[in-house]
Amino acid sequence: MSNPHYVTAEEAVQNIRSGERVFLHSAAATPQILVDALTARGHELGGVELVSIHTEGSAPYLDPKFDGIFHLNTFFVGANTRAAVANGMASYVPVFLSEIPGLFRSGRMPLDVALVQVSPPDKHGFCSIGVSVDISNAAIETAGRVIAQVNENMPRVHGNGIIHVSAMDALVRCDNPIFEMAPPPPSAVELQIGRYISELVEDGATLQTGIGGIPDAALRALSGHKDLGMHTEMFSDGVMELVECGALTGRKKAKQWGKIVAGFCMGSRALYDFVDDNPMIEMRDISYVNDTAVIRTNPKVTAINSALEVDITGQVCADSLGSNQYSGVGGQVDFIRGAALSPGGKPIIALSSLTSRGHSKIVSRLKPGASVTTSRAHVHYVVTEYGVAYLYGKNLRQRASALIAIAHPDHREQLERDAFEIFRRH
Repeated sequence: MSNPHYVTAEEAVQNIRSGERVFLHSAAATPQILVDALTARGHELGGVELVSIHTEGSAPYLDPKFDGIFHLNTFFVGANTRAAVANGMASYVPVFLSEIPGLFRSGRMPLDVALVQVSPPDKHGFCSIGVSVDISNAAIETAGRVIAQVNENMPRVHGNGIIHVSAMDALVRCDNPIFEMAPPPPSAVELQIGRYISELVEDGATLQTGIGGIPDAALRALSGHKDLGMHTEMFSDGVMELVECGALTGRKKAKQWGKIVAGFCMGSRALYDFVDDNPMIEMRDISYVNDTAVIRTNPKVTAINSALEVDITGQVCADSLGSNQYSGVGGQVDFIRGAALSPGGKPIIALSSLTSRGHSKIVSRLKPGASVTTSRAHVHYVVTEYGVAYLYGKNLRQRASALIAIAHPDHREQLERDAFEIFRRH
């Protein structure tokens, strides 16, 4: 293999033109150096559309001075984009995570440029796209031009997230640490929720979890389980700890026996060292990872997902606060449905009973303008720190009774009154 030719970040983005659609690599793999170099060219450009799931770090292109120059279409709203979505500098695109690669591959959302971050090439010239394969594989495959930030700190991860240097149009060398995340320790409430969830998880189950206090608490509570598997859109440090204690082996999985299959991961440097060249880890295209037909083939799929609100009929709002977009649809429905179809599967929605302001998250009606992320027909289990409500097969009044029983005690009486008004009888 001949030595690849490297350029500066400024040179790499010089051929990006006004009116083009540019993909930004996701989460911990956010190519910040390329993002900053492109933003610095803002005075030369106009009408550039940026596309991403979720990025870490700063988003300088969302500064109001770039209005009309850059506009972000995002499939997930995070802390660095929430204000911009609210003020119109960015827009949210609601779509199931599993279906986003199809937008690129079908040509419905053609990409002119993909800005990505990869590992250094191996002796054969192949780079790994590392900790974020997710929708990025499809972006790399379909973009007219690929510009890569080549980072010695990017792990080489097994799976199908590889790209040859010959397929990239510009390479920029860097050695910045990739983005890390250190969530606070789970609260007492989250630990209690985690304990309730652990009681639902059977030995040999295949897990799907996310990032946050409740998933972390649930994983902590599973250290005594046996032969757990993992097939999940993403994971963090808690999964590494389950492997190290021997609880997570993947020996009962039907798909990718013995493997942890995911679309991306984000956490500490220790996590990135753990996934580096680890044959137990497979990062794959999210159209495969989140495919309900694939998910359902594993045994006892236990999908643990969070919510912002659940109404007393079981409707789940997980991505908006009223009409204010807070996060995104993501893969919740993909896995809730996949778990329901899995032999012995358990779809779980978990949330604390109260908001930080003391309002109930179990509500008689969702806030005006709130999105229904997961329909009530999809929901089987809802867990708070007050217990587990099993809703599958129950009528609306029975669901209301079960959910009120796990609401915060301070709000149960009002919820019962509301339920009486809604259903017109006890």
